[in-house]
Amino acid sequence: MSDTTTMTPPQAARVKLIPVVGVVRQVIPEAQDIVSVRVELPEVPAFEPGQIGQLGIFGVGEATFVISSAPHERDYLQFTVARVGEVTQAIHNLSPGDAVGVRAPLGKGFPYRDWYGKDIILAAGGIGMAPLRPLLLTLLNERDKFGAIKLIYGAREPGLLSYAADRATWASLDGLDYVETIDVEFPGWTGRLGMVPPVLEEEKPSPENAIAVTCGPPIMIKFALQSLEKLGFKPEQIVTTLERRMKCGIGICGRCNIGHKYVCVDGPVFTLAELNELPNEL
Repeated sequence: MSDTTTMTPPQAARVKLIPVVGVVRQVIPEAQDIVSVRVELPEVPAFEPGQIGQLGIFGVGEATFVISSAPHERDYLQFTVARVGEVTQAIHNLSPGDAVGVRAPLGKGFPYRDWYGKDIILAAGGIGMAPLRPLLLTLLNERDKFGAIKLIYGAREPGLLSYAADRATWASLDGLDYVETIDVEFPGWTGRLGMVPPVLEEEKPSPENAIAVTCGPPIMIKFALQSLEKLGFKPEQIVTTLERRMKCGIGICGRCNIGHKYVCVDGPVFTLAELNELPNEL
């Protein structure tokens, strides 16, 4: 076998089997049953927005989460975690100083450099803001390289909106058109009402020289993709991320494949054009 032969997923996985031991710096409450964990490592690896990692609790297990810090935040890696099971409960129980295992980065990120000069529309629901946060922070860090930037972020109720400090900043930025919404009326809420897909249609972003990126609960993604197509966005202009499907993260278990694609190796970031070529298993 020559050095230029492409590795199969199991071969590629062998180089990322051993976790690096990190130390928890901070556990940040973000929303109902959601925390962000910031981990200090001997050396923070370079990564792209949208890539993921495995966060492990020794004696309990590990699970796959998107890296929710930005590539230019070099002091730590951040993972935003919803409490849904044994491993995530153990992550929620972490305290500063605790040791954790990290295998990152894994997968492919957003090809944002291909979007220089374009308008960018981001549409996120609930914890679906986690993979879009590093992308947004990267876009803002390189603000002069993009056209208009619009973020629509929504959740079922206010307590499910994450990143309160970030959101306050985003709402005040001249270079960002930020729309925040919740699904239905809620006591004390005076902001926008409506689910993300219909709000997206109401906002009517132009598809001309634009890229749209969406992430959230599967049902939200489904309807957001439909809304973007109604607005005239072509499949190659629409991008989403399927990190929720990822299991081992390194192509061994085979549980994230869609047809011939491994989400953990070929994604988790895909254009709608790429997804349209795969079996309808979403």
